Amino acid sequence: MASPALISESEQWKDLKQHVSEIQTTHLRDLMNDVDRCQSMMVEHEGIFLDYSRQRVTKETMGKLFKLAEAAHLKEKIEKMYGGEKINSTENRSVLHVALRAAREKEIYSDGKNVVPEVWQVLDKIKDFSEKVRSGAWIGATGKPLKDVVSVGIGGSFLGPLFVHAALQTDAVAAEYAKGRQLRFLANVDPVDVARSIKDLDPETTLVVVVSKTFTTAETMLNARTLREWISSSLGAGAVAKHMVAVSTNLPLVKDFGIDPANAFAFWDWVGGRYSVCSAVGVLPLSLQYGFSVVEKFLEGARSIDNHFYSAPFESNIPVLVGLLSVWNVTFLGYPARAILPYSQALEKFAPHIQQLSMESNGKGVSIDGTPLPFEAGEIDFGEPGTNGQHSFYQLIHQGRVIPCDFIGAVRSQQPIYLKGEVVSNHDELMSNFFAQPDALAYGKNPDELLRDKVPDHLIPHKTFTGNRPSLSILLPSLSAYDVGQLLAIYEHRIAVQGFVWGINSFDQWGVELGKSLATQVRKQLHASRVEEKPVQGFNFSTTTLLSRFLEVRTPYDGTVLPKNVI
Repeated sequence: MASPALISESEQWKDLKQHVSEIQTTHLRDLMNDVDRCQSMMVEHEGIFLDYSRQRVTKETMGKLFKLAEAAHLKEKIEKMYGGEKINSTENRSVLHVALRAAREKEIYSDGKNVVPEVWQVLDKIKDFSEKVRSGAWIGATGKPLKDVVSVGIGGSFLGPLFVHAALQTDAVAAEYAKGRQLRFLANVDPVDVARSIKDLDPETTLVVVVSKTFTTAETMLNARTLREWISSSLGAGAVAKHMVAVSTNLPLVKDFGIDPANAFAFWDWVGGRYSVCSAVGVLPLSLQYGFSVVEKFLEGARSIDNHFYSAPFESNIPVLVGLLSVWNVTFLGYPARAILPYSQALEKFAPHIQQLSMESNGKGVSIDGTPLPFEAGEIDFGEPGTNGQHSFYQLIHQGRVIPCDFIGAVRSQQPIYLKGEVVSNHDELMSNFFAQPDALAYGKNPDELLRDKVPDHLIPHKTFTGNRPSLSILLPSLSAYDVGQLLAIYEHRIAVQGFVWGINSFDQWGVELGKSLATQVRKQLHASRVEEKPVQGFNFSTTTLLSRFLEVRTPYDGTVLPKNVI
């Protein structure tokens, strides 16, 4: 059977390629003068306001992008995802993170089975368990309540929950529920991260959540064994069952580890790790910290965008619009990167999460059927909260490489402050930059304007801003748990839109496997050299040299868990 045609072979793709030359003759200074155009590029959903008028597009461009979406069968692919079809073809799996936040009465099928009841069984179990821990009904081995939680996981088992935790810490409602409690995350296998994660914590009052679907992830399980030793060396081996729980589907290994399988919380193969924050991976530790009622609002926010993404016409569909604009910027205009710029410190961990979500999903070089792509797909994501970023990398964005930007702001601050005598409140000062930066990027400043400002001739080249640098603005009503859920789902679906149009599989991640495989060989060598004093062999000259240099310092294998000054 013949392979499906690449989207780049379609007439709609070729039409857009030709259209690029028309766009290259325009400047955002002029495009922004067209009020009718600007008005057509503003969309609202439940108080979320998207303004993409500062993108290098015309109404004609958008029409062509919608036609490209039709040629890529975008609507059908969305329906297949929601319908539980195995669109992750390389792993023969459904892609159903939308089921994780579906309403209890919703029906979503995978392999002919409605998965929503199973999801709610786990959610109900999390609610019951988290309320027992928070109320003191569940106590530790010495009879003390557990007030601190360390969640052990890596990648999607860490970045998504950390983003949500950071966003909720300063929300007034969530913060009230979290009083007297701590939530920390241990991801890196670096012992420094272990030391930091348990610094000043007492094993008697600490609960460890081990997050690993298979319970075999090398980094996670080494960290889990390290914390098990931290607990058992202080409280005895029998304490593990009271102080450690699991998010896993491998109950035999959970039991072998010393965790009661009754305290294991399931998730499913149709949930990719980076899409798992709405599963027990995120919901359990977040519910322990903030209470299930707060986390349920987060799930409801994500659900609202799920419904919007599925049903709204493309012209008013926020994830579709931002996804198509990313395809336009990356593949047609040739901008390989995107800056995510939240004007809220509460969103400080948002860019790192989206970095993984986007780059692990769409960092592919072949189509879903294995055909090499003759065009660039995927984008380089990075970001920092404003205004910190303005004093970091905005120089490059304004006068160096063209990097499309996502500006994210909120109408209401989580922590409103107004100092008597100041011209504006702290939040207004922050948002002044949110509104000004997109215009600075779009309009720039030309030599004639600088001359009128009496700038010396020798400084004009240095103070010239070419402008014409695209951005979009997302204005949220606030940053409650509900809003945070909406923001997450917008970006999850945006990434799916890009992959669906490019014709790639956004839901596998084979690119992370090769390094892991090679690390296994190195691990064996380190053990053989440290314990049996065997020479380094079987590697290329460079790696052999580096390993030998590393092994020159003898490390004592004396059973030390952590330096005593850390514990």
